[in-house]
Amino acid sequence: MKIRTLLIDDEPIARRGLRNLLKTEPDIEIIGECGDGLQAVEEIAGKQPDLVLLDIQMPELDGFSVIETLGMERMPLFIFVTAFDDFALQAFRVHALDYLLKPIKAPLLQAALTRARTMLAARNHQHENQKLAALLRDLNHASRYAERLVVKEKDGIVVLKVREVQWFEAYGDYVRIYQNGKKHLLREKIGALEQRLDPKQFLRIHRSAIVKLDGIKTLMPLTNGDYNLTLTDGTRLTLSRTYREKFFAHLQ
Repeated sequence: MKIRTLLIDDEPIARRGLRNLLKTEPDIEIIGECGDGLQAVEEIAGKQPDLVLLDIQMPELDGFSVIETLGMERMPLFIFVTAFDDFALQAFRVHALDYLLKPIKAPLLQAALTRARTMLAARNHQHENQKLAALLRDLNHASRYAERLVVKEKDGIVVLKVREVQWFEAYGDYVRIYQNGKKHLLREKIGALEQRLDPKQFLRIHRSAIVKLDGIKTLMPLTNGDYNLTLTDGTRLTLSRTYREKFFAHLQ
């Protein structure tokens, strides 16, 4: 059985080195390669490989963000590739995930491929997906608030800078993002997104809305305890009394 494999690394020399090492592995079929995280998401989603050798440090989206963007459904097996990075290496060790340290040595690559073959032959790598999900949770808890949001659209992947977003609107299991006069749809519930946003910059004002504090122009009280809130772009929203106390506490 051929193992359909993608090589993802922003360094052409590193990809060439991997190709040369994999020439001695007759069951490895290289079906593509790419050099940045955005292209990686599109290639993995489109080609659905069995195995991905994934660099961690890449422009646009790093390796962890690639996995987070793809989601856990139909996830291939990953062997991570990284330069020396104490934080990433410790994360891989804690979660018992395969990784290769640059420059890659043939015996270590062969050992990682042997483990991958075993899991692919069993046709069940749910346990690996669970370890990946746990890794992402730990990384999110250890990291700062989100600075970018990755959105899948018809024409491909779009990376949005959080600081340029005016407000977010709940839309079922999605969130509608309003940024610079454009709308984008993010597959994430508003409660989960709220946890990833810096409360010094963004606050929940309603069960269906989060706004950027710097984008607020006026607040006008209503008789029922709510407030009419107007953004600098003219958008009018409601600050509900449920979120009023927390909102004003952050403004002080």
